[in-house]
Amino acid sequence: MTDLHDDVTERPLPVRRSLLLIVPALAFVLLAAVFFLRLRSGVDPAALPSAMIGKPVPSFDLPAVPGLTAAGVPVPGLSSAELKGQITVINVFASWCAPCQVEHPMLMRLAKEPGIRLVGIDYKEPNPEAGQRFLARHGVPFSAVGADASGRAAIDFGVYGVPETFIVGPDGVIRDKLVGILTPDNFASVLTRIRAAGKVAAAQ
Repeated sequence: MTDLHDDVTERPLPVRRSLLLIVPALAFVLLAAVFFLRLRSGVDPAALPSAMIGKPVPSFDLPAVPGLTAAGVPVPGLSSAELKGQITVINVFASWCAPCQVEHPMLMRLAKEPGIRLVGIDYKEPNPEAGQRFLARHGVPFSAVGADASGRAAIDFGVYGVPETFIVGPDGVIRDKLVGILTPDNFASVLTRIRAAGKVAAAQ
C-alpha cells in the first residue's frame, strides 16, 4: 500500500531539480542579451562617467604606506594640497586587485615619462603591510602613496572600482579619468590624454 504522505512529499523533487537547472540558464541568457544590446548600442561598458572631471580634486590628506621605501628612501603620503604645479597622474590601486598586478609594469613605464608626476592611492588594504609588500614585490612607480584605509578618499573621487586613474592638471583640476587598466595597446593614447590635460590647463 502506498503511503500518501510519502507520495505528496516526493513528487515535487523532480520539479525542484528542473528549476535548479533552468534558473541559472535563464540568468545567463538574460546577461548575454544585456551585454549584446549594449554592444549594439555602441556604449562601451567600461566608459563609466565621472562627475569629477572639470572639478578640483577633493580635499584629502592620506598617511604614507607603513614601511614603504624606494631606493632606500621612505615614500611619503599624499594630500590634495600637493597636486598643483605639474601634471599629476593618480592611480588608485590595491594589493588584492588582480588587474592592478597586470597593469603595474605599465605604471613603471609611465613613471619614466618626463614632466609627469605619478602618485598612488592604496585603497582599503586588508592590513597595513599589504600595500608595502605589493609594491616591494612589483616595484614602486609612485613618488608618493597615500594609504586610504577607510576608502573615504576614493569615494570622494567617485571611484567605481580599482584600478582607476585620474589625470590632474597643473591647476589641481581633474581633467580626465581612465577606467580599467593601462596596457601596451592603450599606453600611447593615454599618454596623449595626459599631455593634453596639461595644455588645457595652460590655456585657461
